[in-house]
Amino acid sequence: MNMVEMSVDIPADHERNVFGQFDQFVKKIEHTLLVTVLSRDGTVKILGNPVNAERAKRVLESLCELSRRGNVITEQNVNYALSLVMEEKESVIVEIDRDCICHTINGKPVKPKTLGQKEYVDAIRKNMIVFGTGPAGTGKTYLAMAMAVTAFKNEEVSRIILTRPAIEAGEKLGFLPGDLQSKVDPYLRPLYDALYQIMGPDSFMKNMEKGLIEVAPLAYMRGRTLDNAFIILDEAQNTSPAQMKMFLTRIGFGSKVVVTGDLTQKDLPKDMPSGLDVAIRVLNKVEDIRFCTLTSKDVVRHPLVQKIVNAYEEYERRRDNPRAKSAPGKRRKSGGVG
Repeated sequence: MNMVEMSVDIPADHERNVFGQFDQFVKKIEHTLLVTVLSRDGTVKILGNPVNAERAKRVLESLCELSRRGNVITEQNVNYALSLVMEEKESVIVEIDRDCICHTINGKPVKPKTLGQKEYVDAIRKNMIVFGTGPAGTGKTYLAMAMAVTAFKNEEVSRIILTRPAIEAGEKLGFLPGDLQSKVDPYLRPLYDALYQIMGPDSFMKNMEKGLIEVAPLAYMRGRTLDNAFIILDEAQNTSPAQMKMFLTRIGFGSKVVVTGDLTQKDLPKDMPSGLDVAIRVLNKVEDIRFCTLTSKDVVRHPLVQKIVNAYEEYERRRDNPRAKSAPGKRRKSGGVG
């Protein structure tokens, strides 16, 4: 196929952000699309076959637009732009970036970064109950927390309730010192961390003292009716079916619920079914309940996390399907000993 040359207009003050440190982002684009990207005299040129050169141009234009909108380009942005350009969907990157949920205490905008995250956020806006499942690093809890804080600040709800089952991740921690709150705090620490980052510790503590923000283990939900609240159940894969039913029947008027969990990381006893698994089967046709499944494409942590998630998914597929472990070979002839 003939080689072509294309030009991309990337302003000098955005070029470093788009190209990455030591041109690492451009090198990834070159390696993935088999093109050559050159920057000379303020012009960025792309050399390659017509199809891949056009794809590289669209990737660079998308990254440049993100940079113009004030974003610091990351490897995740580059990887996602490359995956979308193969599906002719790279234009959604900028559309996703327009959806700012809120700002952290440091002024950093909290936005969905992938199409899956965007659909998840939109589902929370439109539905009373949303189940968000997916692997680690897909932003299930953090985005739900940002939506809760936004609803609280806009006075759409009068309080935020965060809960998760208090169960050890494959370890027996034994006796923990202190009062009851001190004993359950280690299990709830990830929820505190997210709220500190979004609200700031002072605002969080002030609202917690007033009872407007509550962080509690799931067992504390029994017997309550939760009206006009934004409720998040985290790590729902570690609930029993009875706990999940108990939680979902606590919901009162004016409330919004987000249930998050990773179906591949259960810490329940082997013979106990997950309440999240059961709820997905039982409630999948109930109106105003939405199920969102995030995948490894939606991982927004370090790119290595995405590779780890993919490696475990492949391992589990092979484990569950032994025939896929190796290529079929010759059958050994059977017969008696001569």
